[in-house]
This record gives sequence, structure tokens and C-alpha cells, in this order.
Amino acid sequence: MGKVISIANQKGGVGKTTTSINLAASLAVLEHPTLLIEIDPQSNSTSGFGIEAQSVKNSVYEVLVNGVDVADTIKNTELPFLDVVPAHINLVGAEIEMIERSKRENILKSAIAEARKKYDFVIIDCPPSLGLLTINALTASDSVVIPVQCEYFALEGLGQLLNTIKIVRQHLNTELEIEGVALTMYDTRTRLSNQVAEEVQRYFGDKVFESVITRNVRLAEAPSFGKPVILYDSISVGSKNYLALARELIMRNKSMFKDSPVFAAKSAGGVS
Repeated sequence: MGKVISIANQKGGVGKTTTSINLAASLAVLEHPTLLIEIDPQSNSTSGFGIEAQSVKNSVYEVLVNGVDVADTIKNTELPFLDVVPAHINLVGAEIEMIERSKRENILKSAIAEARKKYDFVIIDCPPSLGLLTINALTASDSVVIPVQCEYFALEGLGQLLNTIKIVRQHLNTELEIEGVALTMYDTRTRLSNQVAEEVQRYFGDKVFESVITRNVRLAEAPSFGKPVILYDSISVGSKNYLALARELIMRNKSMFKDSPVFAAKSAGGVS
């Protein structure tokens, strides 16, 4: 049974989609079967893998609103261990269409129950809001990764997200945990980045990932080519940052794979 992880932060521009795309791709490069599900109507994770949302027959919208099987929406990528469930602009109206449904907060959880058996990790790219789509993602997830940009007002609004996580844990998903906080857009040249990193670490303690995502031109360019950075420029700083984050995530969850000889071999080969 794979682990389901939401990438969530209701504040825009924090590197949420960049993290979703590149963390999923890095997990796949490390040969962990991974499924990326986008539930953001902007469809940036979808286009980030070169998938044209307008040409997709079935997307996550059809899963949530029409009950289409997730298996009928999955798109393969250039990476053998990575599949994507694309999003479409139709998702803009999905919350209104879902509102009258019974157990509306559990629609995604029920929909991915079978699919998660086929993957080590299921990554959900959430929209920059705390509406019903994000609630569905949190209800379906085992944990949450929170990207936080190393800029002024980095912690602004996080209290609201943490409160939402608390409410979901109390009423919908008692197992939900904070997987970790990923520092993004770190600029080694500025004092501000260091100050923000220290503030985030004081606030979240050991929940903060040691791996930091620094500002990188290649990382910013990759989406325009419809590729994760590891396929666009495998030796770039961005590629190395996200591979390090993926390795750290895997090691935090090594108990999942304790009986797997494959994981033991991967660990010996440098997953540390």
C-alpha cells in the first residue's frame, strides 16, 4: 500500500507545483513507482509533464464529479516509474458540483483506494486554497508536505493551513500527519533567506527537511519545456536539490519498505 502525500499551502507562489512535479519525478528516478495527482484547476503540474489539458478525455475532474475510474485517467510519462492523473480547467466548478454529494470530503479517498496499491508514493498537488478540493486531498492523504518560500512573510497564513489540518485530523482523517516542511526559493546570497530558514525551523523544529530547494534558473525554465528539471537538466542544482529531498523523504518512510529487498538494495546504492 503506497503512501499518499499532499503538497499543500494555500499561499500562492511558494513552489508548491514545482515541488509536486520535481519531488514526484525524483522519487520515480530513484525507482519508486509514483503517481502524481493534480487537483489544481490551473493544471500546471499537468502541463509541466508536457500533457495538454485540453486534449485529455478523462481527468481528475471526471473522477471527482462523474465517478470515472482513476485507472482510466492515468497518463504515462517519460519516466518509467512515474504516472500522472491530469487536471483540467473544469475543476474550477468541481467544488460546487460536489457540494450536494454525501460524504463529499471522502470522494478522492474512495477513488484512489485501488490505485494506491500499485505505487510506493501518491503525490497530490493541491490548489492554492483551503476549499473542498484541498479537504478531499487531506482526507485522502497519510501526510502533508508544506512548501515554504524563503521570502518575507513566509509564515503568513500558515496558521490557517495548520488549523485546517487539525480540523481534518479531528473529523475526517485521524491518521493525517505533517510529513515535513520544505524550504523553497532559498537564495544563498541573501541574509533574508537565512533569517527565514531560522524562523521556520524555530516554528516547525525537526519537521523541516534538511534538503533545501535553492533558486535555480534551470528549475524555473523546465516547465516551459514540459519536463521536470531532472529530465531538462539532470546535473543542475535544482535536480540535485529535489533528488536530495526525495532521498530524505524515502528515508523518513523506510519502515514502509523494511521487508523489501529492493529498498535495501536502493539504500545501499546511495539513498541516504
